[in-house]
Amino acid sequence: MEASTKKPSGLLHVHKMNDHFTLTLYSASGELDDYVEHYWIVNWDLRGREPYLSENLPHPSVHLVVEPGVCRVVGIVKEKFSFELSGRGFVFGVKFRPGAFYPLTGVPVRSFTGRSIAAVEVFGPETAEWEAAVRAAESDSARIALAERFLRGRLPRERDETAGLVRTIVDVVAADRTIATVDAAAQRFRLSTRMLQRMFGKYVGISPKWVIGRYRLLEAADRLAEGQSVDWAQLAARLGYYDQSHLIKDFKSIVGLSPEEYIRKNTKTGPG
Repeated sequence: MEASTKKPSGLLHVHKMNDHFTLTLYSASGELDDYVEHYWIVNWDLRGREPYLSENLPHPSVHLVVEPGVCRVVGIVKEKFSFELSGRGFVFGVKFRPGAFYPLTGVPVRSFTGRSIAAVEVFGPETAEWEAAVRAAESDSARIALAERFLRGRLPRERDETAGLVRTIVDVVAADRTIATVDAAAQRFRLSTRMLQRMFGKYVGISPKWVIGRYRLLEAADRLAEGQSVDWAQLAARLGYYDQSHLIKDFKSIVGLSPEEYIRKNTKTGPG
């Protein structure tokens, strides 16, 4: 199993990785690629060092996470989320593609939004055995093999065409900067605004307006982290904000920092 070359998006406090903290992404294989955006594994050894706060911006994705002491399904969160790393350990996660979680469970994804639920409540009691095996595995490839076996046993018998359409819509929204409104997304795919909203509630778990806004803010955060400039007035106009100050206020409410503070934070070095 080879690590993905894809760059993580939405990480806050972006530091240079070192021997004490690593985040690795892995692509899914075969038919699971339609359901899993990537597997992610954090390994750390901070014994004798200060704890490290990992912070992330929200994506329109559901995660299945095995972390110290718990295995849970994490629905879409609307604000940044944090995890403090201390001592030595790992976290293993499955990031599902937007729209792909509903076909695996048959449960409207809106019911998971803003919630963290024990994985056994979602996938059944056999999840406990899988969790124990993941914890006992001695390599990333072994953990991924266990995850793929677990997920393949839950694939739907028939392909959900609506899930495929939703995935395409989200991918286009993420990539196309010209899409800044729900109406624009609906027109691109010849859907009514109401139909698009219903589809997103069931398959994504959040409104299309939220998804569009978050991708544009993620884009802005990534540009700032890379030392690039952001035209806030232009971005605000595209997203339908009254002015750029309202957009910057939203950025701060999600990231917890103003753009200037975020830039300064990302110039610092990580745990040494």
